[in-house]
Amino acid sequence: MKAGSLSMRLGLTVSMMGAGLVLLLATLAYVALTHELEKLARKNLESKMEQIQHSLAQGLDANRIRARPHSLMDLVIGHDNFYLTIVGTAPDESVLLSIGAKPQEPLLTDFAPRQTLGYLNWADSNDNQVLSASSLMRLANGERVRVLLSLDRMDDQALLSAYLRATLIALPMLLILIGMGAWWLVQRGLAPLKQFSHVAAKVTTQDLTHRLSIDNLPHELGELAHGFNVMLDRLDAGVQQLSQFSDDLAHEMRAPLTNLMGKAQLTLSRQRPPEEYKAVLESNTEELERLARIVSDMLFLAQVSHPAARGSFTHVSLADEAHRVMDLFALSAEDKQLTLTLSGDAQVQGDRLMIQRALSNLLSNAIRHSPAASHISLLVEAYGNQVALSVSNPGPGIEAQHLPHLFERFYRVDSSRARTEGGTGLGLAIVQSIMALHQGQADVRSLPGGFTLFRLVFPRVLPE
Repeated sequence: MKAGSLSMRLGLTVSMMGAGLVLLLATLAYVALTHELEKLARKNLESKMEQIQHSLAQGLDANRIRARPHSLMDLVIGHDNFYLTIVGTAPDESVLLSIGAKPQEPLLTDFAPRQTLGYLNWADSNDNQVLSASSLMRLANGERVRVLLSLDRMDDQALLSAYLRATLIALPMLLILIGMGAWWLVQRGLAPLKQFSHVAAKVTTQDLTHRLSIDNLPHELGELAHGFNVMLDRLDAGVQQLSQFSDDLAHEMRAPLTNLMGKAQLTLSRQRPPEEYKAVLESNTEELERLARIVSDMLFLAQVSHPAARGSFTHVSLADEAHRVMDLFALSAEDKQLTLTLSGDAQVQGDRLMIQRALSNLLSNAIRHSPAASHISLLVEAYGNQVALSVSNPGPGIEAQHLPHLFERFYRVDSSRARTEGGTGLGLAIVQSIMALHQGQADVRSLPGGFTLFRLVFPRVLPE
């Protein structure tokens, strides 16, 4: 089923809600008008009944009611919608007085006499609504009579009918106006969304510079636009990083591939003794090993960057992992007469092998750049909500302009020396990716000619 447009759906919804509200208000108005007319009719009947009670109490008896009913007639005559019947309470219940053309005798059996004022709604032969009031009243001589007063509500019916006709005529026009107003409001309210589609149509992998203007947007759409812009910023940064990485990777792999092809072509250009072939193969093997390390490091970076890598996190003792890494590098340190020391301990949440990999990269760099017979210090310390594992070594140090770029992929302080030593330029980038996965960070401080200190900063694990 094809989905309709958002503006149409919202417009229909608002129109239906508006139509329902109008119908509800019209119904409530009809009910309220009916109630007020009923209340007014009862009030009129009650007022007349009080006047009749007063007249009956002024010396009238059954005979005088028949002979001289002038005072009672004055109360009713002139009001075409009032009808009065007075009945005696004797066993024959004879009618003492009847004023008005509407017969009320049928009510005498349906409307039982009562001491207090009672009301009855009924319809005459012409289907006109009538409201009757009945009560037993005492005459001056103590005799009781039954008074029945009816009010023809034909005028009330006419008023209610006129209201219904006017409502039925006006209702379609109101519904049309509500629908048009709802459509206009929805169109105006959704107009800012066109900016989203306009910007989205311009965004490509080659051009991610377009952004949404947040000015004059409603609060809800302003938050959406801000999130959209943040998403574009992340995509732009990711594409730029990927593009830069692709360029760097191509540059890094081009040199060894060129060397391999050049040496192979030069060797095959003429017949050579077996010793030269062996030397070329050994040299090419070194280049191939370097390419293999680059590929291996790239695969590891891809693995570390995946969120699923956090699934293997457990409680890790930094001191225990540091001791394991120091044991791995004991021979390398011994060759240079280096002393490795460790102090402190703390628990973190992480992956043991990844933490060992990050620490191995830092410790191998420290051993490589430390002068012979020097001291390398490893320190675990906790402060605030963080835990830091630092590796400090003496040596030539790193110039300040290189420090912000050390953790970038393929960045080298001394490119020629790093390639000669077999480095791929990805070691510190791997360290930073591992720390990002652990929701921490890696940083560096260095004093040229003095010392260099690398830190792995983890979130602190609170005891359970």
